[in-house]
Amino acid sequence: MKVTFLGTGTSQGVPVIACGCRVCTSTDKHDKRLRSSILISDTPAGNIVIDTTPDFRYQMLRAEVKHLEAVLVTHSHKDHIAGMDDIRAFNYFQQRAIDIFATSLTQEGIIREFAYAFAEHKYPGIPELNLRTIGSEPFDVNGLTFIPINVMHHKMPVLGFRFGDFTYITDANFIAPEEKEKIIGSRIMVVNALRKEKHISHFTLEEAIALAQELKIPQVYFTHISHQMGLHAEVSQELPAGMALAYDGLEIDL
Repeated sequence: MKVTFLGTGTSQGVPVIACGCRVCTSTDKHDKRLRSSILISDTPAGNIVIDTTPDFRYQMLRAEVKHLEAVLVTHSHKDHIAGMDDIRAFNYFQQRAIDIFATSLTQEGIIREFAYAFAEHKYPGIPELNLRTIGSEPFDVNGLTFIPINVMHHKMPVLGFRFGDFTYITDANFIAPEEKEKIIGSRIMVVNALRKEKHISHFTLEEAIALAQELKIPQVYFTHISHQMGLHAEVSQELPAGMALAYDGLEIDL
């Protein structure tokens, strides 16, 4: 099984439009970040993507994804669902709807955003989305079991996901003790770390490091990173052992 980071940036991506800061003008490929998403591949369950960002089309092309079995959605903010229309390419070549696993609340946002895909009279060529409702209980995707982890993104409920000993959490700034129990024992955790300064709805780098140390995770990768974090090369040197900034294209064999 393999996890590929399709994107590791925050909602605006890096570089940010019209920004001339040293991160946005960096020539280091590690400082080029599409919006946050991962691909789970090389599994009997097929290819599974978590979140369809505004960069979804390019992410699929860049990772050379030819087949898609399912999408898991963390929440309905634009930077996590805006690319869902491009699922129609997979619909065409696979000749079937794609399963979209999301909570009822997240499904409401998807339906608002892509109302034409759920209209009574559908226009030809629209994305075919098979909404699958999930909650707090574990669920299977073609035999691969996922454990939902409920986190808070300021006042918005968001889902993280654990499968095997890998945990993926994005857009969080609070995790309740009972939800942390679901993470304990993971060998690898991915968690959002927006920047070093305090933020209303995201973990800071310091908070994300503290969470990883509290849960005693051997290997931690930080994602959903803004240009305000600093240069990848410089921040990487500041991190404790067993912790690293994720970057676009990073592959992890599980």
